[in-house]
Amino acid sequence: MYLDNNATTRIAPEVLQAMQDCWEAGFANPGSQHGFGRAARTRLEDARESIAEILDADPAEVIFTSGGTEAINLAVHGLTCGRRGTLLLTRGEHPAVREACEHAACYGLQQHELPVNEQGLLCENEAIRLLDDRTRLACLILAHNETGVLQNPSAFSSACQSHNVPLLLDAVQAVGKVPISFRRLGVAALAFGAHKFHGPRGVGGLLLRRGLRLTPLLHGGHQEGGRRPGTEPVPLIVGMARALQLWQTHHEETTRHISTLRDQLEDLLRQDCAPVRIHGSGTARLANTVSIAFPGVSGEALLVNLHMAGVACSLGSTCASGSAEAAPALLAMGIPNDVCRSTIRLSLSRMTTPDEVHRAASIIATTVQRLRSTSGSSP
Repeated sequence: MYLDNNATTRIAPEVLQAMQDCWEAGFANPGSQHGFGRAARTRLEDARESIAEILDADPAEVIFTSGGTEAINLAVHGLTCGRRGTLLLTRGEHPAVREACEHAACYGLQQHELPVNEQGLLCENEAIRLLDDRTRLACLILAHNETGVLQNPSAFSSACQSHNVPLLLDAVQAVGKVPISFRRLGVAALAFGAHKFHGPRGVGGLLLRRGLRLTPLLHGGHQEGGRRPGTEPVPLIVGMARALQLWQTHHEETTRHISTLRDQLEDLLRQDCAPVRIHGSGTARLANTVSIAFPGVSGEALLVNLHMAGVACSLGSTCASGSAEAAPALLAMGIPNDVCRSTIRLSLSRMTTPDEVHRAASIIATTVQRLRSTSGSSP
């Protein structure tokens, strides 16, 4: 039972077919001037236009990358390179954002943390007060990879515009799961990756507002307007566009399906594993994500036992380095260390079935009860 869809999703059959067709008929270098190259270029630009339309952006604002991590690094580097000052980001940002900002310190930028409340939502008034004429970039995760909590960035985005501060949205977990309008968001840049919404790994993109100057990470080619050199992987880009098209066609029905299964899963775990704590349950969340703590149970021990029992999920209680430190995102929400360390993440997709949810809930309940019994803990 695969319940780790925030890590990656199964590629959709329709996406595989679109990619196969492209590998056969659109294999050429899209920069070549002969007929084969022009055919590949047509497929590339058709995909760009489709993605731009779905995300409510201009095609010229779409920069293709190797994934969300590269898109984030490109934005952080490209919008701040050579500029001294400060960077703003929440403590709970994804490691791709945190570490890209840490690297920016090499050329004189200092980090300031933006506060979040107990639900993981940005404390807007405090965050806005941190904006000043030395702020070079602000970063905000739109949908959190651990908790699924969804931010409403409108007020902070407006404040950033008023201070001429570019705002980067990490939308890697949001694109292909919730509707996105790049124009209405009013941000400078938005990062996404295909494998989070049943597309292929190895491809993603950065939406960059027209008129903004971007220093490239890579050098040696004219591709993507010189902003991201390197021959474009046309079949992967076509697959990403097809995955987004499928989401757009079915997203209302898919969201209902996934949210129903998520609610059933949470109800079963509350009933059979009490006490539990579901992080971010008091605010808007992704329909597919359950970040849940089982007090009195080690999250690491639970994860190992679940894997052995056939339930694939993730640990939500440790940082990306694999240390015993509690996850910064949960700590920033004021969650105690012991609760953080009893947390796992379950994430569903449109391919998850009701039977899988009920079987997984039963296995989790049995495992939690056994671990609590053998540890002698009394939550």
